[in-house]
Amino acid sequence: MGYKKVGIVGIGNVGSSIAYNLALKNICNKILLKDLREDFTKAIALDISQAISSVNSKTIIEAVHSDEKFKDCDIVIITAGIARKPGMSRDDLLFTNAKIMNLIVQNVVKYNKDAILVIVSNPLDAMVYSALKASNFPRNKVLGMAGILDSSRMAYFIKEKIGYKKIEAMVLGGHGDDMVPLIKETKVDGVPLDEVLNENEIKNIIQKTRNGGIEIVKLLQTGSAYYAPAQATVLMVESILKDKKLTYPCAIELQGEYGYENVVTGVPIVLGKNGAEEIIEKKLSKQEKIDFNNSVNSVKTLIKKLKENSLNQ
Repeated sequence: MGYKKVGIVGIGNVGSSIAYNLALKNICNKILLKDLREDFTKAIALDISQAISSVNSKTIIEAVHSDEKFKDCDIVIITAGIARKPGMSRDDLLFTNAKIMNLIVQNVVKYNKDAILVIVSNPLDAMVYSALKASNFPRNKVLGMAGILDSSRMAYFIKEKIGYKKIEAMVLGGHGDDMVPLIKETKVDGVPLDEVLNENEIKNIIQKTRNGGIEIVKLLQTGSAYYAPAQATVLMVESILKDKKLTYPCAIELQGEYGYENVVTGVPIVLGKNGAEEIIEKKLSKQEKIDFNNSVNSVKTLIKKLKENSLNQ
Protein backbone atom coordinates (compact mmCIF):
# COMPACT_ATOMS: atom_id res chain seq x y z
CA MET A 1 0.00 0.00 0.00
CA GLY A 2 3.02 2.31 0.23
CA TYR A 3 3.77 5.04 2.74
CA LYS A 4 0.58 6.20 4.49
CA LYS A 5 0.11 9.30 6.63
CA VAL A 6 -2.97 10.29 8.65
CA GLY A 7 -3.52 13.71 10.18
CA ILE A 8 -5.86 14.45 13.08
CA VAL A 9 -7.01 17.99 13.90
CA GLY A 10 -8.48 18.29 17.38
CA ILE A 11 -6.76 16.17 20.03
CA GLY A 12 -9.46 15.91 22.64
CA ASN A 13 -10.87 12.63 23.87
CA VAL A 14 -12.11 11.59 20.43
CA GLY A 15 -9.01 12.67 18.50
CA SER A 16 -6.58 11.05 20.94
CA SER A 17 -8.64 7.83 21.02
CA ILE A 18 -8.59 7.69 17.21
CA ALA A 19 -4.82 8.20 17.18
CA TYR A 20 -4.27 5.49 19.80
CA ASN A 21 -6.49 2.93 18.06
CA LEU A 22 -4.93 3.63 14.66
CA ALA A 23 -1.43 3.32 16.06
CA LEU A 24 -2.25 -0.01 17.71
CA LYS A 25 -3.50 -1.34 14.38
CA ASN A 26 -0.21 -0.36 12.73
CA ILE A 27 -1.96 0.45 9.43
CA CYS A 28 -0.25 3.77 8.69
CA ASN A 29 3.37 4.93 8.84
CA LYS A 30 2.80 8.25 10.54
CA ILE A 31 0.05 10.05 12.44
CA LEU A 32 0.22 13.84 12.75
CA LEU A 33 -1.56 15.43 15.71
CA LYS A 34 -2.61 19.08 15.63
CA ASP A 35 -4.39 21.11 18.30
CA LEU A 36 -4.31 24.64 19.68
CA ARG A 37 -2.82 23.23 22.91
CA GLU A 38 0.75 22.67 21.76
CA ASP A 39 2.26 21.14 24.93
CA PHE A 40 -0.83 19.02 25.54
CA THR A 41 -0.59 17.63 22.00
CA LYS A 42 3.10 16.82 22.50
CA ALA A 43 2.19 14.98 25.70
CA ILE A 44 -0.47 12.90 23.93
CA ALA A 45 1.97 12.06 21.13
CA LEU A 46 4.55 10.89 23.68
CA ASP A 47 2.03 8.90 25.69
CA ILE A 48 0.69 7.05 22.65
CA SER A 49 4.19 6.47 21.29
CA GLN A 50 5.28 4.90 24.56
CA ALA A 51 2.10 2.80 24.76
CA ILE A 52 2.42 1.28 21.29
CA SER A 53 6.09 0.42 21.73
CA SER A 54 4.97 -2.57 23.82
CA VAL A 55 3.29 -4.10 20.76
CA ASN A 56 6.04 -3.14 18.33
CA SER A 57 3.85 -0.84 16.26
CA LYS A 58 5.92 0.94 13.63
CA THR A 59 3.58 3.93 13.45
CA ILE A 60 5.26 7.24 14.26
CA ILE A 61 3.19 9.75 16.24
CA GLU A 62 4.17 13.39 15.75
CA ALA A 63 2.71 16.53 17.30
CA VAL A 64 2.82 19.49 14.92
CA HIS A 65 1.82 23.09 15.55
CA SER A 66 2.26 24.90 12.23
CA ASP A 67 0.06 24.42 9.20
CA GLU A 68 3.14 23.99 7.02
CA LYS A 69 4.23 20.86 8.89
CA PHE A 70 0.76 19.34 8.83
CA LYS A 71 1.12 18.20 5.24
CA ASP A 72 0.96 15.40 2.65
CA CYS A 73 -1.65 13.36 4.51
CA ASP A 74 -3.65 10.63 2.80
CA ILE A 75 -6.48 11.17 5.26
CA VAL A 76 -7.22 14.16 7.50
CA ILE A 77 -9.63 13.56 10.37
CA ILE A 78 -11.24 16.66 11.88
CA THR A 79 -12.72 16.37 15.38
CA ALA A 80 -12.18 19.99 16.42
CA GLY A 81 -14.99 22.13 17.80
CA ILE A 82 -16.81 22.73 21.03
CA ALA A 83 -18.48 19.66 22.54
CA ARG A 84 -22.05 19.30 23.66
CA LYS A 85 -22.93 20.04 27.25
CA PRO A 86 -26.01 18.92 29.20
CA GLY A 87 -29.12 20.58 27.78
CA MET A 88 -27.34 21.45 24.52
CA SER A 89 -28.45 19.91 21.23
CA ARG A 90 -26.14 19.22 18.30
CA ASP A 91 -27.82 22.09 16.49
CA ASP A 92 -26.80 24.54 19.23
CA LEU A 93 -23.23 23.98 18.10
CA LEU A 94 -23.93 25.01 14.51
CA PHE A 95 -22.51 28.50 14.09
CA THR A 96 -19.49 28.20 16.38
CA ASN A 97 -18.35 24.92 14.91
CA ALA A 98 -19.01 26.02 11.34
CA LYS A 99 -16.59 28.93 11.81
CA ILE A 100 -14.01 26.58 13.32
CA MET A 101 -14.50 24.05 10.51
CA ASN A 102 -14.14 26.62 7.74
CA LEU A 103 -10.89 27.94 9.16
CA ILE A 104 -9.40 24.50 9.73
CA VAL A 105 -10.30 23.19 6.28
CA GLN A 106 -8.97 26.27 4.50
CA ASN A 107 -5.62 25.77 6.26
CA VAL A 108 -5.56 22.00 5.82
CA VAL A 109 -6.20 21.93 2.06
CA LYS A 110 -3.23 24.22 1.34
CA TYR A 111 -0.80 21.44 2.28
CA ASN A 112 -2.97 18.33 1.86
CA LYS A 113 -4.40 18.69 -1.63
CA ASP A 114 -4.83 14.95 -2.18
CA ALA A 115 -6.23 14.09 1.24
CA ILE A 116 -9.58 12.51 2.01
CA LEU A 117 -11.34 14.47 4.76
CA VAL A 118 -13.19 12.54 7.48
CA ILE A 119 -15.35 14.84 9.59
CA VAL A 120 -16.32 13.91 13.15
CA SER A 121 -17.32 17.34 14.54
CA ASN A 122 -20.97 18.10 15.34
CA PRO A 123 -23.55 18.89 14.11
CA LEU A 124 -22.10 16.26 11.81
CA ASP A 125 -24.01 16.59 8.54
CA ALA A 126 -23.78 20.39 8.51
CA MET A 127 -20.06 20.21 9.29
CA VAL A 128 -19.50 17.85 6.35
CA TYR A 129 -21.32 20.36 4.15
CA SER A 130 -19.14 23.16 5.54
CA ALA A 131 -15.96 21.17 4.91
CA LEU A 132 -17.09 20.28 1.38
CA LYS A 133 -17.67 23.93 0.46
CA ALA A 134 -14.56 25.24 2.23
CA SER A 135 -12.31 22.65 0.61
CA ASN A 136 -13.83 22.67 -2.87
CA PHE A 137 -12.98 18.96 -2.94
CA PRO A 138 -15.16 16.45 -4.82
CA ARG A 139 -17.81 14.85 -2.63
CA ASN A 140 -16.13 11.43 -2.60
CA LYS A 141 -13.26 12.98 -0.61
CA VAL A 142 -15.31 14.71 2.12
CA LEU A 143 -17.09 12.22 4.37
CA GLY A 144 -18.68 12.22 7.79
CA MET A 145 -18.56 9.64 10.56
CA ALA A 146 -22.03 9.10 11.98
CA GLY A 147 -23.97 6.17 10.58
CA ILE A 148 -21.42 3.63 11.78
CA LEU A 149 -21.68 5.05 15.29
CA ASP A 150 -25.48 5.15 15.28
CA SER A 151 -25.62 1.61 13.88
CA SER A 152 -23.21 0.43 16.56
CA ARG A 153 -25.37 1.98 19.26
CA MET A 154 -28.46 0.31 17.85
CA ALA A 155 -26.66 -3.04 17.77
CA TYR A 156 -25.73 -2.58 21.43
CA PHE A 157 -29.31 -1.90 22.50
CA ILE A 158 -30.52 -4.96 20.56
CA LYS A 159 -27.86 -7.07 22.27
CA GLU A 160 -28.91 -5.59 25.62
CA LYS A 161 -32.45 -6.78 24.89
CA ILE A 162 -31.88 -10.28 23.52
CA GLY A 163 -28.36 -11.24 24.59
CA TYR A 164 -25.35 -12.01 22.44
CA LYS A 165 -26.11 -12.77 18.81
CA LYS A 166 -24.63 -11.77 15.47
CA ILE A 167 -26.24 -8.36 15.06
CA GLU A 168 -26.03 -6.24 11.93
CA ALA A 169 -27.67 -2.83 12.34
CA MET A 170 -28.15 -0.16 9.68
CA VAL A 171 -28.98 3.48 10.48
CA LEU A 172 -29.26 6.13 7.76
CA GLY A 173 -30.14 9.82 7.67
CA GLY A 174 -28.77 12.75 9.64
CA HIS A 175 -26.77 12.27 12.82
CA GLY A 176 -29.42 13.56 15.19
CA ASP A 177 -32.89 12.94 16.52
CA ASP A 178 -34.18 12.23 13.00
CA MET A 179 -31.83 9.33 12.23
CA VAL A 180 -33.51 6.49 10.34
CA PRO A 181 -32.93 2.87 11.48
CA LEU A 182 -33.69 0.41 8.67
CA ILE A 183 -35.57 -2.47 10.29
CA LYS A 184 -35.39 -4.95 7.40
CA GLU A 185 -31.66 -4.23 6.99
CA THR A 186 -31.07 -4.76 10.72
CA LYS A 187 -30.62 -8.47 11.34
CA VAL A 188 -30.11 -10.87 14.23
CA ASP A 189 -28.31 -14.02 13.12
CA GLY A 190 -29.43 -13.15 9.59
CA VAL A 191 -33.10 -12.68 10.52
CA PRO A 192 -34.73 -9.23 10.07
CA LEU A 193 -35.28 -7.45 13.37
CA ASP A 194 -39.08 -7.28 12.99
CA GLU A 195 -39.19 -11.08 12.94
CA VAL A 196 -37.33 -11.22 16.26
CA LEU A 197 -38.86 -8.37 18.27
CA ASN A 198 -42.34 -6.87 18.34
CA GLU A 199 -43.24 -3.33 17.30
CA ASN A 200 -43.08 -1.81 20.79
CA GLU A 201 -39.72 -3.43 21.52
CA ILE A 202 -38.32 -2.07 18.26
CA LYS A 203 -39.68 1.42 18.98
CA ASN A 204 -37.97 1.33 22.37
CA ILE A 205 -34.64 0.34 20.82
CA ILE A 206 -34.94 3.10 18.21
CA GLN A 207 -35.59 5.68 20.90
CA LYS A 208 -32.61 4.46 22.92
CA THR A 209 -30.45 4.66 19.79
CA ARG A 210 -31.49 8.25 19.13
CA ASN A 211 -30.75 9.14 22.75
CA GLY A 212 -27.54 7.13 22.92
CA GLY A 213 -25.20 10.09 22.69
CA ILE A 214 -27.09 12.51 24.92
CA GLU A 215 -27.38 9.85 27.66
CA ILE A 216 -23.59 9.72 27.83
CA VAL A 217 -23.40 13.53 27.83
CA LYS A 218 -25.76 13.68 30.81
CA LEU A 219 -23.79 11.07 32.75
CA LEU A 220 -20.39 12.61 32.02
CA GLN A 221 -21.64 16.17 32.64
CA THR A 222 -18.40 17.64 31.27
CA GLY A 223 -18.05 15.98 27.88
CA SER A 224 -19.43 13.54 25.35
CA ALA A 225 -18.78 10.03 24.04
CA TYR A 226 -15.36 9.24 22.61
CA TYR A 227 -14.56 5.51 22.50
CA ALA A 228 -17.47 4.60 20.20
CA PRO A 229 -16.99 7.60 17.84
CA ALA A 230 -13.26 6.83 17.69
CA GLN A 231 -13.83 3.18 16.81
CA ALA A 232 -16.32 4.12 14.08
CA THR A 233 -13.80 6.56 12.60
CA VAL A 234 -11.02 3.97 12.65
CA LEU A 235 -13.22 1.55 10.68
CA MET A 236 -13.60 4.20 7.96
CA VAL A 237 -9.89 4.98 7.89
CA GLU A 238 -8.90 1.32 7.73
CA SER A 239 -11.23 0.61 4.80
CA ILE A 240 -9.80 3.60 2.91
CA LEU A 241 -6.11 2.97 3.66
CA LYS A 242 -6.34 -0.74 2.90
CA ASP A 243 -8.71 -0.25 -0.04
CA LYS A 244 -11.05 -2.79 1.56
CA LYS A 245 -14.14 -1.47 -0.24
CA LEU A 246 -16.34 -2.19 2.76
CA THR A 247 -19.84 -0.72 2.90
CA TYR A 248 -20.61 1.59 5.81
CA PRO A 249 -23.28 4.23 6.43
CA CYS A 250 -21.47 7.58 6.27
CA ALA A 251 -22.42 11.20 5.64
CA ILE A 252 -21.90 12.41 2.08
CA GLU A 253 -23.43 14.99 -0.24
CA LEU A 254 -26.24 13.50 -2.31
CA GLN A 255 -26.40 14.35 -6.01
CA GLY A 256 -29.64 12.71 -7.03
CA GLU A 257 -29.36 9.54 -4.93
CA TYR A 258 -32.50 8.74 -2.96
CA GLY A 259 -34.11 11.66 -4.86
CA TYR A 260 -32.15 14.46 -3.15
CA GLU A 261 -29.64 17.08 -4.33
CA ASN A 262 -27.07 19.30 -2.62
CA VAL A 263 -27.66 18.03 0.89
CA VAL A 264 -25.49 15.92 3.19
CA THR A 265 -26.88 12.90 4.97
CA GLY A 266 -25.94 9.38 6.00
CA VAL A 267 -26.24 6.64 3.39
CA PRO A 268 -24.39 3.36 2.75
CA ILE A 269 -21.19 3.97 0.81
CA VAL A 270 -18.36 1.74 -0.39
CA LEU A 271 -15.09 2.98 1.15
CA GLY A 272 -11.84 2.44 -0.72
CA LYS A 273 -8.63 4.21 -1.65
CA ASN A 274 -10.57 6.97 -3.43
CA GLY A 275 -12.83 7.63 -0.47
CA ALA A 276 -16.48 7.07 -1.34
CA GLU A 277 -16.32 4.81 -4.37
CA GLU A 278 -20.03 4.02 -4.62
CA ILE A 279 -23.28 5.06 -2.97
CA ILE A 280 -25.64 2.16 -2.27
CA GLU A 281 -29.34 2.95 -2.62
CA LYS A 282 -31.32 0.79 -0.23
CA LYS A 283 -34.99 0.08 -0.83
CA LEU A 284 -36.90 1.99 1.83
CA SER A 285 -40.36 1.22 3.15
CA LYS A 286 -43.07 3.86 2.89
CA GLN A 287 -42.52 4.92 6.51
CA GLU A 288 -38.74 4.90 6.11
CA LYS A 289 -39.07 7.20 3.08
CA ILE A 290 -41.11 9.61 5.20
CA ASP A 291 -38.59 9.44 8.06
CA PHE A 292 -35.66 9.85 5.66
CA ASN A 293 -37.31 12.91 4.13
CA ASN A 294 -37.81 14.42 7.59
CA SER A 295 -34.15 13.76 8.41
CA VAL A 296 -32.95 15.34 5.16
CA ASN A 297 -35.16 18.37 5.75
CA SER A 298 -33.61 18.83 9.20
CA VAL A 299 -30.16 18.99 7.60
CA LYS A 300 -31.47 21.36 4.91
CA THR A 301 -32.64 23.69 7.67
CA LEU A 302 -29.12 23.78 9.14
CA ILE A 303 -27.55 24.38 5.73
CA LYS A 304 -30.02 27.22 5.09
CA LYS A 305 -29.00 28.82 8.41
CA LEU A 306 -25.33 28.58 7.41
CA LYS A 307 -26.03 30.25 4.08
CA GLU A 308 -28.12 32.98 5.68
CA ASN A 309 -25.22 33.77 7.99
CA SER A 310 -22.72 33.68 5.10
CA LEU A 311 -20.89 30.74 6.69
CA ASN A 312 -21.20 28.63 3.54
CA GLN A 313 -22.19 29.44 -0.01
